[in-house]
Amino acid sequence: MPNQKTNIILFSGDYDKAMAAFIIANGAAAYDHEVTIFFTFWGLNTLKKENIKTPIAKRAIEKMFGWMMPKSADHLPLSKMNMLGLGPKMIKHVIKKHHALSLPQLIELANEQGVKLIACTMTMDLLGIKQEELIDGTEFGGVAAYLGEASEGQINLFI
Repeated sequence: MPNQKTNIILFSGDYDKAMAAFIIANGAAAYDHEVTIFFTFWGLNTLKKENIKTPIAKRAIEKMFGWMMPKSADHLPLSKMNMLGLGPKMIKHVIKKHHALSLPQLIELANEQGVKLIACTMTMDLLGIKQEELIDGTEFGGVAAYLGEASEGQINLFI
C-alpha cells in the first residue's frame, strides 16, 4: 500500500492547539505517513526562532505586529485558562512532570521525522514576518502549495 498523506493547516497561535497539531503530525509520521503542516495567520508564530541575533529591517506597522505577537512557539498563549501567562507556565510544568515532550521538542522531532513545514507567504507579507525569522527547514508557499498537498492527502485537518 502506498504511503498515506496527512495534511494539517495550523491557523491557531495557541500553545495547546499547536501541540495537538505536532502530536498528530509526529504520530502520523511514525506510521509512515507523509506529513505536511501549512502555517497561516497566527499559526506562523509557532515557526518563529527563539532568538534572532541580527536585526531585521521592517516598516513601522510590521514592527508593531512583531511587538504584539508571541516571540516563538515557547511563548504562545493557551486557548483557555491563559490567566495572564500563568496557564502556559502551569501546563509546561505538568508536561515536564509527566516527561512529555514540550512544543519546541515536538517541533524538533517533526523536523527529524521529515514533516514538511510550509509557511504561508501571503500571511507572512500581511503580518510582516520575514523568512529569516522562521526556524531552519521551513519551506515557503501560498495557498496553491497547500492545495497541491491537500489534493493528495487522505487526512486533512484544520487546527
